[in-house]
Amino acid sequence: MTDQIEISLMNSLGAIAPEDWDACAAPDFGRSEDPFVTHRFLMALENSGSVGPGTGWQPSYLVARAGDQVIAVAPMYAKGHSQGEYVFDHGWADAYERAGGRYYPKLQIAVPFTPVTGRRLLTRPGFEDIGKAALVQGAVEVADQNTLSSLHMTFCSEDEVAAGEAMGLLHRTGQQFHWDNAGYATFDDFLAVLSSRKRKNIRKERAQAQSFGGEIIQLTGDDIRPDHWDAFWTFYQDTGSRKWGSPYLTRAFFEELHETMRNDVLLVLAQIDGVPIAGALNFIGRDRLFGRYWGCTEYHPSLHFEICYYQAIDYAIAHGLKRVEAGAQGEHKLARGYMPNTTHSLHWMRDPGFARAVAEYLEAERAAVAEEVEVLTSYGPFKSTPEEDDHD
Repeated sequence: MTDQIEISLMNSLGAIAPEDWDACAAPDFGRSEDPFVTHRFLMALENSGSVGPGTGWQPSYLVARAGDQVIAVAPMYAKGHSQGEYVFDHGWADAYERAGGRYYPKLQIAVPFTPVTGRRLLTRPGFEDIGKAALVQGAVEVADQNTLSSLHMTFCSEDEVAAGEAMGLLHRTGQQFHWDNAGYATFDDFLAVLSSRKRKNIRKERAQAQSFGGEIIQLTGDDIRPDHWDAFWTFYQDTGSRKWGSPYLTRAFFEELHETMRNDVLLVLAQIDGVPIAGALNFIGRDRLFGRYWGCTEYHPSLHFEICYYQAIDYAIAHGLKRVEAGAQGEHKLARGYMPNTTHSLHWMRDPGFARAVAEYLEAERAAVAEEVEVLTSYGPFKSTPEEDDHD
């Protein structure tokens, strides 16, 4: 059936109508399940120069058509390095090149600089199976025909793992910390299911954070002003330079964000006398809140935890969101109610011998990740029984 599907590559998202892309990325055209795969987000990366020439992220979007209808799309990039991916393959690259191969460029199906879980093989409703198969087959053929070392699809869904494994891709797991909403009506309802010690610690942190001498505000949509982005750009530059050496996103990206996606954004700011001194950027999905970036110009005890984690929980409870994804890494999130969850990626290696070596490594790594998730879960802040530590 896939031989009746035409696969093409685009080096700019401007070559496809937003409604055709979003018919696959956000098929209900309401609040997107995952705002990061929408036409407007990916186009903001392009228009701002955050991806494209000189960045090591060269757009090579995949489009599958049945006749004149777009039935599936995927955000794919030719990569000249392994930065901004959060599923690290530096060791693979070193081993491949020591053996005399050329690891870069490679192909990456991903949302640049964005370690959030979600669909990567985007299909129009009714074309799920054939669309996924066509995209995987097309991506592998592009990599193979251009003698590229590998293809990677990161932070994909479990359904996509099944489709990819059926077509010979290798499965890798990792873990992140997510907060799940068990139908809480208030933050205190959430605290009530924690052990007494963890409950007290969170209350202490929140009180300490709130005493920084200013106010914390939540902004979305038209309440966000250009000067708020000026402040956040300062925060982002500071954090980015310390984490990565230089920020991934350009200043123009945040201008694009304001123009096309401010209704998809929750900006949490701490300000003193109206001047922002710290902030966190979140994206709003249909049933999830995605924490992305944080930064500050002044240090205040526990303010990071309040702005990044507790304010996100407050917003999720108030708006009935099921989950908060707080980004990559960070075992400190565990004590604050963010529990370990397994993440998934898929990989294809052109060299059969290298593919076998990677497959053996991934088998051992999956077992280690599963054990780590189990151990971390046992250290979670929740009561073992409803009666445990039920006092303050």
